Amino acid sequence: MQITDDLHRLLDILPTTIRQQLHQHPQRDVLVEVVLDLGRRPEARFPGLAEYLSETPVTQADINECITRVGDFGGDNRAGIERTLHRISAIRNRRGEIIGLTCRVGRAVFGTIGMIRDLVESGKSILMLGRPGVGKTTALREIARVLADELDKRVVIIDTSNEIAGDGDVPHPAIGRARRMQVARPELQHQVMIEAVENHMPEVIVIDEIGTELEALAARTIAERGVQLVGTAHGNRLENLIKNPTLSDLVGGIQSVTLGDEEARRRGSQKSVLERKAPPTFDIAVEMLERQRWVVHEHVADTIDVLLRGRQPNPQVRTVNEAGKTVITHELSSEEFAAAQGRSTRTDFGHRDAFLIDNAPLGRGDATRKGWRSAGHMRPVNTPPAARPPAEAAEFADLLDATFSTGLHPVEVGNEFGSSLVDIDEVRLDKDARQLGPNGEDLLYLYPYGVSRHQLDQVVRTLNLPVVLTKDMDNADAVLALRSHVKNHSKLRQIAKSRQIPIHTIKSSSIPQIARGLRRMLDLDDPANPGATNLDLFLQGDDGDDEIEALEEARLAVEQIVIPKGQPVELLPRSASVRKMQHELVEHYHLKSRSFGEEPNRRLRIYPA
Repeated sequence: MQITDDLHRLLDILPTTIRQQLHQHPQRDVLVEVVLDLGRRPEARFPGLAEYLSETPVTQADINECITRVGDFGGDNRAGIERTLHRISAIRNRRGEIIGLTCRVGRAVFGTIGMIRDLVESGKSILMLGRPGVGKTTALREIARVLADELDKRVVIIDTSNEIAGDGDVPHPAIGRARRMQVARPELQHQVMIEAVENHMPEVIVIDEIGTELEALAARTIAERGVQLVGTAHGNRLENLIKNPTLSDLVGGIQSVTLGDEEARRRGSQKSVLERKAPPTFDIAVEMLERQRWVVHEHVADTIDVLLRGRQPNPQVRTVNEAGKTVITHELSSEEFAAAQGRSTRTDFGHRDAFLIDNAPLGRGDATRKGWRSAGHMRPVNTPPAARPPAEAAEFADLLDATFSTGLHPVEVGNEFGSSLVDIDEVRLDKDARQLGPNGEDLLYLYPYGVSRHQLDQVVRTLNLPVVLTKDMDNADAVLALRSHVKNHSKLRQIAKSRQIPIHTIKSSSIPQIARGLRRMLDLDDPANPGATNLDLFLQGDDGDDEIEALEEARLAVEQIVIPKGQPVELLPRSASVRKMQHELVEHYHLKSRSFGEEPNRRLRIYPA
């Protein structure tokens, strides 16, 4: 990063004694602001530190001396130094006289938006949130320069307090080729925003501190005209905007909706719920928690919908590591998710996935660490892929030792610790020297024929079954095959008969059929009773939250209405891939279901047996 601050220009307006103290101060380069209050000692503030500069209290003459060296104070009680980014803010008494000054250092930091450079180049509207002093205006200034100079876009900055482009009529070089429109009075900012669009044909409009309802409405008008918006707003998190009636329109607005009895029953919610009123003005939101730790919501509409449902969103957390690389981290607390959903904790939500923007290898973090919202901090993930539990590691090592000691290839093992997939092309194991299961039981060596290997692996891993998959009939204890394939393959039946290997058949290569066949084969439960349903079996896509919600909806409908009451139930509209998973779940309960309706409102209807 390159930093330009023109600090000497700010120090020149201060009284001589204070200026000399700051010139000699060892932390002068990180000075944040100087505070001069009448009758009190002058104070310098640095990151995490504040100290007095003199034992002599500030006099009215000192304050007046500073005022004469800066520009005029506007309606927002702010002034500046021409062609610099410094800001001088005044405190007045009841007679309108200035009795205090806050002289804040303005710095142009080039390269500060490296963490979100890809988002800036996407052309989508971006909203920056964060506490005062975290660097929102600095980031806004750099975004304007990058868009104007490096992406060759027509950029107009609405500079209400001359804080983005500096004081005076000539803007500071830090904004590059971007143009700046000044605002005569803060209450007129919304008018200048509309004027910029109508008169100057911008492709991008940059706004600092959207704080009134009129400005929020003006921002929506600009966005609907196809202009990219980049702005900041008061609030640390998106949750703050939802609760702020003045600015909630920036995220689509919130309204109370009364559901019908049937719809409320489907959702399992109260009849009065909160929903998003319209599409958000900004497509992307960035929560600037710290100077080098930003939380990114790439789809604001989805995040708002998730929050209104009482669930925890799963945003990106972007940080900068010691090597200067940007690390993107996803994290969600499984405890918070389970509490919000009212069901037992699922460990697959209690992890985080991290990767470097420059395509460094994927890493996994501690599966038990709480989410960033509850922990309050997050470090870059540099660990190797998640380690197995000690018991699993020992068993896996024993299996490898036994395998390689006989010059054989390892196989795929599924047990209570999960399954590990390795090469099984040439397996020849002595049945007398086989490994035992985690509870001392014999492992079942299974020869799959015509059955989806991926689906079979998923069932073995999820149900923690003591199963070894093999491609050698001589080593197999049983064969699992599709019923249609066995009928048309007499050679398979002859080989199995000669080796006295039983053949178990299933109707299709779906997950419910495979799970039912393996359970029946291992005598784990009564085939007529599906028992506790593990929703992991039916997950097929990457969008885990929505898929789990849809499967949970189907499960509750079956267990609470269809089976006990014998009534058909219609589910909420879902995509084709999610409906397929719901069909498989319903089949697991030996029930029938049918899709009906037109896209995008096509949905499932579940019928009693």
